[in-house]
Amino acid sequence: MEAPPASERSQQWESRPQCRGTSGGLTGPCGLLLPSFPKSACTTSASSGEMGSSLTQEILSHLGLADKTAAWGTLGTLRTFLSFSVDKDVQRLLRAITGHGVDQGAIVQVLTNRSREQRQLISQAFRERTQQDLLKSLQAALSGSLERIVVALLQPAAQTDAQELRTALKASGSAEDVAMEILTTRAPPQLQECLAAYKHSFQVEAEEDIKSETSSILRDLLLALAKGGRESYSGIIDYNLAEQDVQALQQVERPRPEGPWVRIFTQRSPQHLLRVRDLYQWRMGRALEEAVRDRFHGRAQAALLSLASVVRNTPLYFADKLHRALQQGTEPNYQDLMRILVSRSEIDLLSIRAEFRKKFGKSLYSALQGAVKGDCGQALLALCRAEDL
Repeated sequence: MEAPPASERSQQWESRPQCRGTSGGLTGPCGLLLPSFPKSACTTSASSGEMGSSLTQEILSHLGLADKTAAWGTLGTLRTFLSFSVDKDVQRLLRAITGHGVDQGAIVQVLTNRSREQRQLISQAFRERTQQDLLKSLQAALSGSLERIVVALLQPAAQTDAQELRTALKASGSAEDVAMEILTTRAPPQLQECLAAYKHSFQVEAEEDIKSETSSILRDLLLALAKGGRESYSGIIDYNLAEQDVQALQQVERPRPEGPWVRIFTQRSPQHLLRVRDLYQWRMGRALEEAVRDRFHGRAQAALLSLASVVRNTPLYFADKLHRALQQGTEPNYQDLMRILVSRSEIDLLSIRAEFRKKFGKSLYSALQGAVKGDCGQALLALCRAEDL
């Protein structure tokens, strides 16, 4: 829904009651009495953007949050810990691995309540104090799934992505799943860091492994995505280009009919692709995804459908993947759960939770509770954070 013009917004603001409360305070939208402010902050016309900004800052300063931007503005479940003390965290982790028995609960509690940046500061301080590597110390003390999630939490995100990408390319049948996930959902700077880490760790370019381990349209898709050439959204929809793209996708009689699909799906911005998807459905009377199912098969079909799903609704794409990971036989797919929950915990896990509940009729937290076990399960629940009622 488009926002009303600036003149209408100004009229809407000015038509609201003056914000007065008892004892000179402000009355919020739910009848909450906020701290008092200078009279001018309440009565000045809001037709100026500066007034709205200054009033917001003043309210935030009285709430004690103005200098703590981590307290809001994220769709992630894991935020910067506001009472962070790197020394206390180092001491707690030391006690957890050097006392009588490993205190796995303490390790989980610290690492799943600190942002990735804070975890890196803890690792640095641990090395300076003990002359030992925190990650290696924890790996020596832990095992199994808990060890793997601790590694994912402590090492740089690019390193984790590089390892996951390498495993996906070398494992039969997972390139169109995990590799597509990493190459399509990471922001351009993250993707470049991942590819650099890949080369540093495995002494080979990711593109070379893609060429040797995949074939046909799947190889073309992965190579195009690895180049990071997707267009950025300019804020203007090019309807002529959308029309041209729809016509190209309609063409069947070509030497390589998949060519336009690869080019359009990997180079156009998500906003443009949504326009193409809508226009295609209007012209053809069926969804673009149906055309993919009719025209492509096997791994190529799975890869293109994954791309379309990411473009249409990225949180829903991850909600579907989490649901599949939880439904795999007698034990959930811990590797998929760990990768998704760790990588999205500071980005959009709240949105993923909302999509999960909307589609599957139960909260992600409840689904995890019924499937995961042990300290690794507690770590996953901690990253998920809370029940959605």
